[in-house]
Amino acid sequence: MPPGGGPIRVLNVAEKPSVAKAVAEILSRGGMQSRAGRSRYNRVFEFNYAIGAQACHMLVTSVTGHLMELDFDDRYRKWYSCDPVELFHAPVRKAVPQDKQDIKRTLEEEARTCQWLVLWLDCDREGENIAYEVVEICAGANRHLNIYRARFSALIPREIHDAVQHLARPNKLFADAVDARQEIDLRIGASFTRFQTMLLKDAFVLDVTGEERNMVLSYGPCQFPTLGFIVERFWEIQAHEPEEFWTINCSHTSDEGTASFLWIRGHLFDYSSAVVIYEMCVEEPMATVHNVRNQEKLKYPPYPLSTVELQKRASRCCRMSSEHTMKVAEELYQAGFISYPRTETDSFSPNTDLHAIVHEQVDHPVWGTYAQRLLNPEERLWRNPSNGGHDDKAHPPIHPTKFTTGETNWSEDHRKVYELVVRHFLACCSQPAVGAETTVEIDIAGEQFNASGRVVLAKNYLDVYRYDSWGGSLLPTYTVGQQFVPTTLTLDSGVTRPPPLLAEADLLSCMDKAGIGTDATMHEHIKKLLDRCYATKDANSRFSPTNLGEALVMGYDEMGYELWKPYLRSMMEADMKAVSIGTKSKSEVLEGCLQQMEACFRDARANKVKLLDAMGTFFARSNRPINETQPAEVVRRCGLCNASDMLLKRRPTGGFMVGCGGYPLCRNVVWLPGSLAEAAVTQHICPTCVPGPVRKIQFKFNRRDIPPNYDVDHLGCVGGCDDVLKELSELSRFGGHNHTATPARGQSHNPSGVRQGAPPPRQDLHTGFRTGRQFANEQTPVVNPQGFRSTHTQSSRNASDAGQVLCTTCGEACISRTANTEANRGRKFYKCQNACGFFAWEDELENVVPRGRGRGGRGSSSRASASASAGRRGGGRGRRGQGRNEDGDGMTFVSATGDTVHGCCFTCGDPSHFANVCPNRGR
Repeated sequence: MPPGGGPIRVLNVAEKPSVAKAVAEILSRGGMQSRAGRSRYNRVFEFNYAIGAQACHMLVTSVTGHLMELDFDDRYRKWYSCDPVELFHAPVRKAVPQDKQDIKRTLEEEARTCQWLVLWLDCDREGENIAYEVVEICAGANRHLNIYRARFSALIPREIHDAVQHLARPNKLFADAVDARQEIDLRIGASFTRFQTMLLKDAFVLDVTGEERNMVLSYGPCQFPTLGFIVERFWEIQAHEPEEFWTINCSHTSDEGTASFLWIRGHLFDYSSAVVIYEMCVEEPMATVHNVRNQEKLKYPPYPLSTVELQKRASRCCRMSSEHTMKVAEELYQAGFISYPRTETDSFSPNTDLHAIVHEQVDHPVWGTYAQRLLNPEERLWRNPSNGGHDDKAHPPIHPTKFTTGETNWSEDHRKVYELVVRHFLACCSQPAVGAETTVEIDIAGEQFNASGRVVLAKNYLDVYRYDSWGGSLLPTYTVGQQFVPTTLTLDSGVTRPPPLLAEADLLSCMDKAGIGTDATMHEHIKKLLDRCYATKDANSRFSPTNLGEALVMGYDEMGYELWKPYLRSMMEADMKAVSIGTKSKSEVLEGCLQQMEACFRDARANKVKLLDAMGTFFARSNRPINETQPAEVVRRCGLCNASDMLLKRRPTGGFMVGCGGYPLCRNVVWLPGSLAEAAVTQHICPTCVPGPVRKIQFKFNRRDIPPNYDVDHLGCVGGCDDVLKELSELSRFGGHNHTATPARGQSHNPSGVRQGAPPPRQDLHTGFRTGRQFANEQTPVVNPQGFRSTHTQSSRNASDAGQVLCTTCGEACISRTANTEANRGRKFYKCQNACGFFAWEDELENVVPRGRGRGGRGSSSRASASASAGRRGGGRGRRGQGRNEDGDGMTFVSATGDTVHGCCFTCGDPSHFANVCPNRGR
């Protein structure tokens, strides 16, 4: 601690606004001043205080949980932006999200004027990680800050004053352990979630939430093993086959009462053997007492209360879910009534003043009398709590910190949790219950039977801990050698029963034993299963898997991978602990875990048919195109936005396209021929097209839609170098299977690379054109001339036959409307019914084929038609392009490959304007 001197400014940062206010009130003894920070929820409290001999001007403010979020770089965030396997290596960054920028600015402004930074975050790994987020922001604004850590477990005066007078340094290892877990969970969760959601959601009818189209089939490294426990117990119940058994029961009634004797064999499954033994006993029914044992039995009080035990006991005794229990406990902690509720520790430090805690409860109208007895030496009721063997070195066990008979704003659940904490604490400081147990063993025809009875001599902790019971029955008096004839001797049958469904307390025990999650997160994993409709919970707090949850576990189980088993996550949690104590480095754990899970992911994807089969067991197949269920395949980097990849996709109409994964911010698209039946991206790289790499696509065309001199199978490139693909695209636009003038393949080419007699190839493969400004604001969707012509897919052909116009964004038929503006009143136009933004005037559409690329004439008019179509999309809606390569009035057209396309009016041919503003229009 620095020596005394002049007053210094100390910035204190708590994890929540309520904690900041409580700390400020305690340290200032109510004399602080309050002012607003940049965030209206996170105020700044000011007061003077002395830390040791150092005079300080204290400023206390807060964050709201984690200040930063870990996420992938922008190009990997969208679901179809990349192959999910790339997420195991994609760049990630930790940054302050937009909704917490005000908190960041407050910290920066206050840190610049301070000499010390004292961190009042929760004293666990998560709190330490948040502490280092605060350090990063504050140290970035003032690198000369002296950084300290306040360690406390309860918002009570003695804890807070002690913490500020014994400041420590933050623990970087704890923060690293959380960073490692966050990155592992992000990469594994995102990759598997995208994989199974894109694979399964549209392939099956999954109306389990009422919002089928928006549902996410999430995968979590803790979530799935938790689901596995539920499914495994459910399978045990389903696999159980009841089996009949037989047992011999004996009872004896005397003047002192009735004793029920149990057969020492328990039961037999063989009926004949059971009958033989029973007949022997009936023939010689005289029972002889050969042993009587009287001994003292103790029932010990529970260990001090940890988080997991709090959740389990609240579930059993108070019928509260673990998630709700933790919410209520957190509110009690923030109000100062109980200690920090997230702790693994179940043993009190020798320095803890337990008597003082008990003394605070002596005035309570319900358990106050017991507290007085506990403190009275003559009662001999006091016993130091047992050591449960767990200590997280951060917080003591959960215990009461403030006396109350109940607050006016408390709900019934607040009362239940507070009462549980208090009674548990009083019980663990008490003597065990004492009982006298008697066991009588008898012999009938060589078969052994026994009976037990118990009398409670001293209830002790059971007087206050009403959640435990310890009953028994009183046996008549028997002596060794005594003989009697049983009152009843029967051969009874029964059947074996399956185990019950897992209760919430049982599920928490399974998770705790297997190391799934932490004491602070277990309840969150359970809630996630319910939110995702993977499991349900009945009125008795017992869990059953839904069809969806069972199908997912079954699919992974059929693959042979135990991704739903706890072993992998258990090893990960052990690695996190190793990082927190310094025996392993963060990078070492990340590399090992991610390498293992990437191998699992690749194998799971290779065996995805088993996941599909498992889903098919429970759900009907949908009629949506199967390719919608597959992850989009990367063809090349988008040359327009340079932020996302161009992806091969199947349109709702059945056709194929190569579109930017950054849609709708980037609408770069390459429309592929309508004659395509199948398309798949290969690993072959085009040696010609740049910038690369540009992956070639294996095409399979419908034979009836292409001329006989073209192959059905073609390995092509959409980068602009593939003449065959260009020609088939042209044929598709103008009715390829009726096109008889197409030259045979293999004819000589002219120097420009265009086949003699063939239509001039389009560089863009019928991509849409946009103005320069449209590229800048990325708001107006592209309108493609292909949408106005028939393609060779059935849906497009039907649409054209009916006189409909197709939206080039979604492929659906557009609706017709009549304009009512002053300039265009009575003029008809088309717009997309799916709100894609498509717009086109009807009178301009009618001129596209005759004046553009009709079947009779080709040449320069083809370029004019394309330009005119683009012009109508730009000029017709009042948009003007800005930037390079402008024509006429400033309109710029760019193809999907990034090439500038020059245009002119298709009515008069003047390049200075387009048809929508042509002076000859309508003549």
